[in-house]
Amino acid sequence: MTAGAIGGVKLPSRALLAPMAGVSDRAYRELCVGMGAGYCVSEMVSSKALSFGSKKSEELMEISEQERPCGIQIFGDDPRCMAEAAEAAMRHSPDIIDINMGCPAPKISGNGSGSALMKNPKLCGEITAEVVKTVGVPVTVKIRKGWDDNMINAVEVAKICEQAGASAIAVHGRTRMQYYKPPVDYDIIRQVKQSVKIPVIANGDIDSAKKAKHVLDFTGADFVMIGRATLGNPWIFEQINSYLADPCAPPSYPAIEDKLDTMVAHVAKMVEYKGEYIALRQARKLVAGYFKGIRGAAALRNEAGRIETLDDLYRLKEKALQAH
Repeated sequence: MTAGAIGGVKLPSRALLAPMAGVSDRAYRELCVGMGAGYCVSEMVSSKALSFGSKKSEELMEISEQERPCGIQIFGDDPRCMAEAAEAAMRHSPDIIDINMGCPAPKISGNGSGSALMKNPKLCGEITAEVVKTVGVPVTVKIRKGWDDNMINAVEVAKICEQAGASAIAVHGRTRMQYYKPPVDYDIIRQVKQSVKIPVIANGDIDSAKKAKHVLDFTGADFVMIGRATLGNPWIFEQINSYLADPCAPPSYPAIEDKLDTMVAHVAKMVEYKGEYIALRQARKLVAGYFKGIRGAAALRNEAGRIETLDDLYRLKEKALQAH
């Protein structure tokens, strides 16, 4: 089944997993693709760190067959360095290379990368062109509405990146200065869609199947990209796919046992890839997400912040089941 394509890469669903630093690692991407995500993207990788031979950056780019189609996202502000980073990423056989022009984090945008690139549309085009020239796979770009309310230029940047050879544009409907605070401007995504011929991916506050359909219908976008709403709820992809196929079908929600079994399997996979020490510390905030809607969730989340071993997680799972 194909729901669309980016470049020559066929995507089986219109609901895609957004890249999230510290969250969308290999274990998480495999989980979400298994739940119906049509595509996923690595955590963002620094082009500068790659040029210094960073082992951690290399690990971020590891892709397994279970998570395809999968892209690797790179960030930086120098066209040549970004092209070299894309070349390094190709050693891991990504289906797509994604360029981050939307990250609002001060340590990224404060150094001229991520959303700071929106202040220099010409540079956005130069980076895109260099990366496109260097790799043999589709190149996508993730942008924001603009830098601030005085610089709303998503349409301009999207057109420049399209001319430079980008195969798709993902648009987060907020400026950099808004960070992740509402409201999301879906109208700017619609404007981008009307101004380019390549696929457009809508991003920002899509937290349910109904909202996904509304955003797709309103913006005319080809795909939706979901980030924070997937935390503790990877089932959102199945729900969106089902709702888009038949809005009248009753929505399905996982039983609490399924939810907690998935939580344990997810963290166990993280342990397999990273070792228990690192995995459990990274998993704390992810585990907290699985307790949403469960009786005694606040206390369980509090305890999740202190887990150090898989045994701690098993005990917490049993406690959650008993509370229910």
